[in-house]
Order: sequence, then C-alpha cells, then structure tokens
Amino acid sequence: DRTKWSVYNSAGHAGKGLRSPQAWSVANGVATVSGDAAGTTGGMSAKFAEQKYGRWETRMKTNSRDPKYHPVLILNNNAAPNCAEIDYAEGSTVTSVMRFFLHYACGGADFQTTTATPVDSTQWHNYAVEWTPAGISGYVDGVKTFTDTNPAHQPSVAMKQTLQLDWFPDGAATKPSQMQVDWVRVYR
Repeated sequence: DRTKWSVYNSAGHAGKGLRSPQAWSVANGVATVSGDAAGTTGGMSAKFAEQKYGRWETRMKTNSRDPKYHPVLILNNNAAPNCAEIDYAEGSTVTSVMRFFLHYACGGADFQTTTATPVDSTQWHNYAVEWTPAGISGYVDGVKTFTDTNPAHQPSVAMKQTLQLDWFPDGAATKPSQMQVDWVRVYR
C-alpha cells in the first residue's frame, strides 16, 4: 500500500548494489522482497506510526538465504541527533541467528548493545520491540530476548518502521535470496 509505505529507489546498503521498487511483490497477503545475484534488492519505510514509545511487531521469514543477504527490521529516524536506531531483527553472515541491536550514539560498534538469538529464519517467526520510558525490550515469538534499561540509551526522537533486505558483498558469487513479511503491527 503506497499510501502507507515508501519503497526505496536508491543505492544499496553502504552504497553497494541497488534498492529497487521492482524487488518487491505481493501475493496471497505476503510481501516479498527479493535480492538477485547482482545485489539488486529492496527496502521500504513506513509513512505511518512515527512515534516515541510503543510496540512494533513483524511476522517474517526468509528462504535459505545467501549469507551476504541480511534481513533487517528497524526502527529509525534519520534526524535522530544521536544516530539512534533499533534493529529488532537483523540477520548476518551467520544465518542461524537473528540479532537485536540498539544503536544509541554515533560512532559504530562502541555505542550499541546487542544480543543474538538462535532462529531458523526459513520458518515464520514473530519479532517485536517494545519501547517504554523504562527501557527497550526485544522479543522472538513472544519470548523476551533483549532488554536495555539505561536511560542514556533511549532514542530522543520518535521512530518509524523500515523493512530491508541488505546486501553485504564479499567478492564471491551471490545466491538470489528472499525475505517475506506476513504482517506488521504497531501499538501505542
């Protein structure tokens, strides 16, 4: 629904590959973003529910993906003065885990808290983040897997949802990969 989502048409993650609207398709109520062998993939950003505090949930799965393709469910705001970002489900080259990252200051890995949860991402799972004045918690299938209650780590601005399949090339051939999204829910 283009009234609710902005589909990326830009360079890929870190300027590598492309994010193309054509990478997205919808069938049988499921949105699919595909990444091809050349690094053309996609992402989209919600036009709704930019808010401070709440709960965001996404039901997502991947195919048996290439480790160079990382599925990512993110809360962000490009205007955040402290580079705040909440990656409440992020795949990596280790395809058997899903990571939660809370980026709370500009400057990279020195300014984040993180955890990794074993997950078979080829199966449907419900990923969630809950952000309250008391802290930020992450969930996989209703089980809490992450908590950060440090007030200095809280984003200072409202955040919104983005869905991305990011490409991290390493010089080797890339196998086409997919991320599927069944639904996204947001609560105040």
